[in-house]
Amino acid sequence: MTEHPHRTAARIHPHGEEDTAPARPALRVVHELDGIDLAAAETAAGQFLNALGISTASESLRATPGRMARAYAELLSPRPFDLTTFPNDEGYDELVLARRIPVRSVCEHHLLPFVGTAHVGYLPGARILGLSKLARVVEHFSCRPQVQERLTKQVADWLQIHLEPKGVGVVIEAEHACMTLRGVQATGSTTMTSTLLGLLRSDARSRSEFLALTGASS
Repeated sequence: MTEHPHRTAARIHPHGEEDTAPARPALRVVHELDGIDLAAAETAAGQFLNALGISTASESLRATPGRMARAYAELLSPRPFDLTTFPNDEGYDELVLARRIPVRSVCEHHLLPFVGTAHVGYLPGARILGLSKLARVVEHFSCRPQVQERLTKQVADWLQIHLEPKGVGVVIEAEHACMTLRGVQATGSTTMTSTLLGLLRSDARSRSEFLALTGASS
């Protein structure tokens, strides 16, 4: 992952005067891959299917290895984004929570997908975050082979470091194909994980509010 500043314009106060303090630069977040070779991936996908006794000679399966390669390349390639933050001029100190953020990732043990939703919240400090960026951070860490426990903690830790809030909470609930389609075949089962940092961990009232709003305490 590469993170580097991206210049932003000077702020203008509501009364029209320009803020002489330098604007805080946005953080450009790019996940650097070692390189995607779609041609090699397509060849490997064809060999994989053939090794499992699935011929790709028919018209309907001839293009399947290429589609497999492109599909996994898309699943494993997060989009770059700017982590845009703004000064918390009004001193807002209540919970900010984005619920039901879609999550899609692949289990690192079987490379089968797991899908679900994330609830991400924080107690603001000196700065607040553009709301869409909570979803961007979830996507950023989802687009790689993962386990749900690590994904939950990575999102929370990253926001704690880069936003410096008073507290962060992340709850993820997902259905894992490696559980529902194979092995135990526990159709309909979901897994829930949570990470709480700062006041959302140490303060009982804040913790209860967060968990109640996410539905994790019901």
